[in-house]
Amino acid sequence: MKSDGTPGLVLVTGATGYIGGRLVPELLDAGYRVRCVARTPEKLRDYPWVDRVEVVRADVTDAASTGAAMRGVDIAYYLVHSLGAGRGFEETDRTAARVVAGQAAKAGVRRIVYLGGLTPVGVPERELSPHLRSRAEVGEIFLRSDVPATVLRAAVIIGSGSASFEMLRHLTERLPVMITPSWLSNRIQPIAVRDVLRYLVGSARMPAEVNRTFDIGGPEVFTYEQMMRRYAEVAGLPHRLILRVPMLPPRPSSHWIGLVTPVPRALARPLAESLRHEVVCHEHDIAGFVPDPPGTPIPFDTAIALALRRIKEANVATRWSSAALPGAPSDPLPTDPDWAGGSLYTDRREIIVDTSREALWQVIEGIGGENGWYSFPLAWAVRGWLDRLTGGVGLHRGRRDAARLRVGDSLDFWRVEEIAPPRLLRLRAEMRLPGLAWLEMHADRDADGRTRYHQRALFHPRGLLGHLYWWSVSPFHAVVFGGMARNIARAAERARAGSA
Repeated sequence: MKSDGTPGLVLVTGATGYIGGRLVPELLDAGYRVRCVARTPEKLRDYPWVDRVEVVRADVTDAASTGAAMRGVDIAYYLVHSLGAGRGFEETDRTAARVVAGQAAKAGVRRIVYLGGLTPVGVPERELSPHLRSRAEVGEIFLRSDVPATVLRAAVIIGSGSASFEMLRHLTERLPVMITPSWLSNRIQPIAVRDVLRYLVGSARMPAEVNRTFDIGGPEVFTYEQMMRRYAEVAGLPHRLILRVPMLPPRPSSHWIGLVTPVPRALARPLAESLRHEVVCHEHDIAGFVPDPPGTPIPFDTAIALALRRIKEANVATRWSSAALPGAPSDPLPTDPDWAGGSLYTDRREIIVDTSREALWQVIEGIGGENGWYSFPLAWAVRGWLDRLTGGVGLHRGRRDAARLRVGDSLDFWRVEEIAPPRLLRLRAEMRLPGLAWLEMHADRDADGRTRYHQRALFHPRGLLGHLYWWSVSPFHAVVFGGMARNIARAAERARAGSA
C-alpha cells in the first residue's frame, strides 16, 4: 500500500514461473494492483487470475521495454533467473538484474523484492556452485542499486511444482535403494512455499531504510538423506535404504539425478551441484518485519503433507487435468510443467460413435455387474480373483441398481466418485494397487456435432512398485482399454439399431 492507504501497483517479473504464478493471487488478495511482465504474454492466458491483472510484454534484459513496464510501479518483484538455460546463464542473470535495478531507479520504484538462494557462510564466492553464485551476485546488484531492496534467501522450497521438491519427490518414490554421494549428509533448512509467499508479500511493506538480505527457512534443519527418509514416511512409502559412496563427485551424481527423475536435466544438474554446500539460516530477522503467525514457519512434515494433499484427495485426477483454481499455494497448478505434481500415468481412448449421446450414456451408466466391462472378460475375472487373493474386494460386489448409478455406489472393485448424466462417469479403483487409479468415461459431441466417446484411465504410482506395476500392465492396455472403448461404442450403436 502507498503512504496514503491506496493500493500500490506491484510489478511481478517471472509471473509464469513457479513462485511468480503463486505470488500473484496472494498479492491480489492483499489488495495490491498487479502488473505482470512476460516476454511472451500468451503464456499467461491459462492462469486463473489473468483477468485480474495487467499484462505487459517486456524482456528484463532490454532497458526500453523494462523501463516502460516500470512506469507507475510502487514495488517490483524480481523472480527471474536463467537456471536451465545452459551455459552463459550467469551473464544473462547479471545483465537482467542491472537493467531492472537501473530502470526501477529511473521510474521511482520504492522497493525491489528478490527471492534468491541461501548461501553458506564462510565459503568463498569462487567455491560456490554456479547456481548459488549467480543468485548471490544478483542479490548484491540490487543491494548496491539506488532502490532499497529486500533480498530473501531460501534453500529447498517445499511445495508441489518446486523443482527442488520435485527432485526430492521423484528420487524418494522411484528408488527404494539408493547409492548416493557423501554430500547427502550436508545440512539443509527447507521452507514451505506458503511461508515463502508470506514473506514475499510482507516484504512490500518494509520501511524505506531497510536494504538488506534476510535468511528464510522452516523451523527444522535436516540432511538431504533425512529429508528423503521423512518424505518416505509422510508419503507412506517403505523405509528407504541409502548407501553413501564417499568418492562420488557432485557433477556425475547430478547427471544421474537428471536421468532418474523427470525434472529436466538442465534444472536438475545445477540444483544437485548446489547440494554440496550446507545451507542453513543464520538469522531470522525477517520476523521483525513480517511477523510469524501461530503455527509458522510450517514444519517440514506438514509442508510435505500439504504438497501431497491433492494426491491423497479422491478427485486428484480432475484437479490435475482442469483449470480449476488451486486450493492453496502448495497444490499443483494446471500451468505447472508436466514433470511437476508427481507421476500420473494416463491411457486415453477416443471413438466417434454413430448414435446419440443419450444412447451412448445408457451403455456407460450400465457398465459393470451383469453387463461386464466390455473387453477381455477373462482378464477382468483374473484381476478380480487376484484382488480377492490379496485381501481386496474383487469383482463380487456387482451393482446396487442394474440401470442407474449414483455417487458413492460400489461397482465391482470400483466406486462411483462422480457422475454427471449424460456426460461423465468417474470411477475410483478400490482393488489392491500400489497407487491410486481412476477410470473416466465421457459422452460428448465434437465440433461437427457427432457423438464422441472419450475414455481415460489414470494411475498415480506409489513408490517404485507402483511404477513397475504400470509398466508391467501397460502392454495389455490396447487389448483391455482399447477393446473396452470399441465395444462400448458398438453396444451403443447396436442399441440404437435395435430401437429403430
